[in-house]
Amino acid sequence: MKTRYLVAVGLALSLSAHAEIYKYVDENGRVTYTNIPRKGAKKLDLEPLSTIPLGKPKKQAEPAGFPTVDKETQSKRDDVRRKLLEDELSREQAQLEQARKALKEGEAIRLGSEHNYQRYLDRVQGLKNDVTLHQKNVEALQKELAGLK
Repeated sequence: MKTRYLVAVGLALSLSAHAEIYKYVDENGRVTYTNIPRKGAKKLDLEPLSTIPLGKPKKQAEPAGFPTVDKETQSKRDDVRRKLLEDELSREQAQLEQARKALKEGEAIRLGSEHNYQRYLDRVQGLKNDVTLHQKNVEALQKELAGLK
């Protein structure tokens, strides 16, 4: 209930920096904030919101003694990171191919213990889940590599 109250107040304040806000409590005790006056509502006397200028944020000055890394060292670190991500991507792609192969083989056969068709469907769904997991991992690694300088 407190969360709903805070959201309502925050929304009302943010949407109406210059509008009049009214607080209304109904017969069930529910509190409503609105910009439309109604019988029994009390007008709230609120301070206007301060505005934040839009535009490019200013770069924060680093405090004295803040540790920095020279460009050559950072470049070496980035190269190591890229190599690690590329290695992980190649392993994940290999696992994806194995999972796809296992799915294809798993869909083609029905095991003797799967007299109930639902058991077959559950096993195949697990194989599909493995393929999906590896696909998502490959996509995430490719995205990470694309974001490197």
